[in-house]
Amino acid sequence: MITLDGLRGCWHLQRQIDDRRLGLAGQMDGTACWTPHDGGLLQLEEGVLRFGDAPPMQATRRYLWRDHGGVLLVSFADGRPFHAISADLPQATHFCDPDTYEVSYDLSGWPVWQTRWHVTGPRKHAVIISRFSPMLDHSDAAPSGSSA
Repeated sequence: MITLDGLRGCWHLQRQIDDRRLGLAGQMDGTACWTPHDGGLLQLEEGVLRFGDAPPMQATRRYLWRDHGGVLLVSFADGRPFHAISADLPQATHFCDPDTYEVSYDLSGWPVWQTRWHVTGPRKHAVIISRFSPMLDHSDAAPSGSSA
């Protein structure tokens, strides 16, 4: 299972976006850093997003991660709940009416890992795969327990 200690630090981030509704593909190349913040870790993603024929643009995201008895709670930067994962359930669903965001975490190749989001709704149908690889040696921060 992924832990806060295992996430701490900076990671290379490669994100592939397959917008099946629009028939467009995109990618983001950048970094994702987890740093201590308010009793948990602040995740800051920064990179360059290329989507369809649009010019490249800077992209950022922020989330707050907290450990709640072995369950990792992920919130938006403003504190609103986003999703939770655990060793028993490395997948989650987030409803953002009218859309549904389903995520699965693949930690089997730790410290290289990925998330796969499937987004559906009346105006959305996309698959977003984010791959994370360590910028520094994370070999001593392997997840404890199952490889989820």
